[in-house]
Amino acid sequence: MSQSEIILTVENVDPVALFGENNNKLNLIRKSYPDTVITSRGSLLKITGKKKDTQSVKETVETMVKLLRERKELSLQTVEELLLGENPYQAHVPPNESKVVLVHGRDGKVIYAKTRNQQLLVDASSQNDVVFAIGPAGTGKTYTAVAIAVRALKNKEVKKIILTRPAVEAGESLGFLPGDLKEKIDPYLRPLYDALDDMIPAERLQQFMLNRVIEIAPLAFMRGRTLDHAFIILDEAQNCTPLQIKMFLTRLGPYAKCIITGDLSQIDLPYNLISGLRPATKMLQNIHGIATIYLTHEDVVRHRLVKDILKAYEKSDQGRRRKDEEE
Repeated sequence: MSQSEIILTVENVDPVALFGENNNKLNLIRKSYPDTVITSRGSLLKITGKKKDTQSVKETVETMVKLLRERKELSLQTVEELLLGENPYQAHVPPNESKVVLVHGRDGKVIYAKTRNQQLLVDASSQNDVVFAIGPAGTGKTYTAVAIAVRALKNKEVKKIILTRPAVEAGESLGFLPGDLKEKIDPYLRPLYDALDDMIPAERLQQFMLNRVIEIAPLAFMRGRTLDHAFIILDEAQNCTPLQIKMFLTRLGPYAKCIITGDLSQIDLPYNLISGLRPATKMLQNIHGIATIYLTHEDVVRHRLVKDILKAYEKSDQGRRRKDEEE
């Protein structure tokens, strides 16, 4: 195969942000294309090797530049995904091929749906008042739901946001944790705080929470209330009993919207209790104004290995179910 040489000019991006400290991102590309010589000098990148390889390197670098310009950041993991053929620019765009910005977060961070199913969740929430978002860990269920709620608050579509979770131990016991009730429960609510921290400046978030414009509380605190003109998120709903989900859904006022998230593969309820999440989605599936979106391992936006880990567990669970059926 004939040799090829490409001179690529990289402009309007920081070379260190693009190629990494000590060229660690560029070295990943070199490792993936060992027969290609890649040299960088200032804004110029020289790529020499087989025509097919030089073209692939050129396309990879151009995608890196595009991602860096749009997202203002480019992680080592993203470069790894590109080199594995999981192009995050192509694979993570919404169905209409354009990114719809949900909110501008802290430090100018642009927050948008990163996968097709996340975009389906955004669309379903705009068309329905109650949405179930079901999927495994790392698929962005909670994060996307919080972004949708923050957008609704900023657009004055709602007057407040209420985020809630059942305080169910995942192998730990509340009684043995130090502190008062709030200090014991707060760790369960931490993912909700983390998502908000990403989207709202610290001072403003503190003000919102003091004024109860944003409220984070365990599910038990919802009993007896009517939640109106609010966007409510029930997170980790797989750890709710059928009665708890019924209680939550019947709190909704006439101008409320909600998203219920859950992972049916991670139920932490005691063995004598059943999860109310799956029965609720089946029972309510034909009601106008209620939608269910299913996310899969293809929507995982954490470390690239999380996707493979979920696949392995899924395969193991299927084998165990088949064995149980045979017995």
